[in-house]
Amino acid sequence: MADINLQEVHDFMIEIARKVGERITSATPSTGAAGSKKNSVDLVTETDQAVEKIISTSLRERYPSFSFMGEETYKPGDKLTDAPTCTSFPNTTQSPHRRPNVRSPAQGTPGKDGTTNFVHRNPYVAISLGLAIRQIPTIGIVYNPFTQTLYSGIKGHGSYLTQHLLAPQAKKQPLPLHPATPLDTLNTCLVAVEWGSDRSGNDFHVKSSTFAKLAAADGGMVHGLRSFGSAALNLCAVAAGEVDVYWEAGCWAWDVCAGWVVLGEAGGRVVDANPGNWAPRVDERRYLAVRGGEGQEGLIEEFWGLVEGRFEVGV
Repeated sequence: MADINLQEVHDFMIEIARKVGERITSATPSTGAAGSKKNSVDLVTETDQAVEKIISTSLRERYPSFSFMGEETYKPGDKLTDAPTCTSFPNTTQSPHRRPNVRSPAQGTPGKDGTTNFVHRNPYVAISLGLAIRQIPTIGIVYNPFTQTLYSGIKGHGSYLTQHLLAPQAKKQPLPLHPATPLDTLNTCLVAVEWGSDRSGNDFHVKSSTFAKLAAADGGMVHGLRSFGSAALNLCAVAAGEVDVYWEAGCWAWDVCAGWVVLGEAGGRVVDANPGNWAPRVDERRYLAVRGGEGQEGLIEEFWGLVEGRFEVGV
């Protein structure tokens, strides 16, 4: 990692995000004949494929020694290695539960997150660019081109929010946006969840049953459940302190690599969505993200106590 200029990679990824952001905002949302889909909610757009090609080509030309993994280029059996790996996800489709986006010790994960939102002209869409080194999320760039909101971070160097990125005097703020308040109990929390595109079987049952338990008066009695449609932006919302907890299973490394960095540098933590595993791999496909604040571990254990069953994905 010593021979990789992380700041240079970080800055180049922002350049790419801005470039493909223009492509996304000028595109006409349509799934067209872009590719096969598992069901009516597993969407793939032509924009997803075009954007990922721009991202992967740009990164390969600049950093030929890096490995690359993305949603549209993933093949069954591809694994995240110790090599520097770029992960990319252009989310104009629903991020959770489609194919992964990962790179090598330095691996890059590129992509666009929030495809379903994009198709429905909901502006909660993101370009997610990550770099994993020795399978550790190290650089994260998450950019919503519709709101011109950029989240960025480098492991060990903090994470930031830049609003109105294209404005002449864009404002950059450290994350979280406000001092972290204590994490007392779930009944004081706002929780983000996603249904995903897998709507049957054990894991769907675990999700739907746990959602009910979190909301119930005899369960977590959380302040509210939010489903925004982008794993990358959900992680960034937790990093900013706008959401307290995000629980998910079925995502891929490219969905979460960048947001993982942003959250970790803001004092947050990612553990397994299944109870008991405090140190999941970035490609393990099950995630419980909690914002920074005193009482973090106690809140995680309380959440785990309400999980109805165990996810099979990633096992």
